[in-house]
Amino acid sequence: MYTAQGTLEKSHLLTQHLPLVRRIALQMLARLPASVELDDLIQVGMLGLLDASSRYEDNRGAQFETFASQRIRGAMLDELRASDWGSRALRQSARQVEQAIRALGHRLGRAPSEGEIAKELQMSLTAYQSLLQEIQGAQLLYVEDFAREDGGENPVLELRAQDAGRDDPLQILMESGFRAELVEAIGNLPERDQLLLNLYYEEELNLREIGAILEVSQSRVCQLHSQAISRLRAALKELL
Repeated sequence: MYTAQGTLEKSHLLTQHLPLVRRIALQMLARLPASVELDDLIQVGMLGLLDASSRYEDNRGAQFETFASQRIRGAMLDELRASDWGSRALRQSARQVEQAIRALGHRLGRAPSEGEIAKELQMSLTAYQSLLQEIQGAQLLYVEDFAREDGGENPVLELRAQDAGRDDPLQILMESGFRAELVEAIGNLPERDQLLLNLYYEEELNLREIGAILEVSQSRVCQLHSQAISRLRAALKELL
């Protein structure tokens, strides 16, 4: 719906994209601890949608849904980080898994198996799988995770943005080749991990539906998803 001046009606954008907020909240909730409430995510996501509608300029070519999705997710992530929903110990465990995957990948020249990762962490396979379920939700991307290895203060987004002259870190990353690096990292994952990520993020299936396709339980899907994200984060740490 357009105004007499030929621009998109902002109130129409808000009404039309209310289901988008709920869909993104449900997708994110599946990767978060049970203590996070769906209604809280939706409320924050609505603020992101409102922000998107006020900033969007339809003459720039980008579809509003794509633009709004970034703002909605960003608002939810900001709120989660501000509330410190994931404990320091939990995030440390997630990083230990990533470090083990990265170290094994260097030594083996391929993606390590679950058993190999468990052995590297000096724990049983059962204990490792339980850990995967615990760190589910502790793997949202923190800019600080990509801080310089030499101990410098500038994280990767600041380094990428120094000469960009813009205030949209996501756009800066996409334009600087991050998308290609992410595609490459996904392509190097085991086939089952690639399938799981495709079903979850592209086909937008829930854990039960993915479990039916993979012929595993929902809890097992949760473990596999957590491991796939750990593999991706380990790969991207190297690339960035």
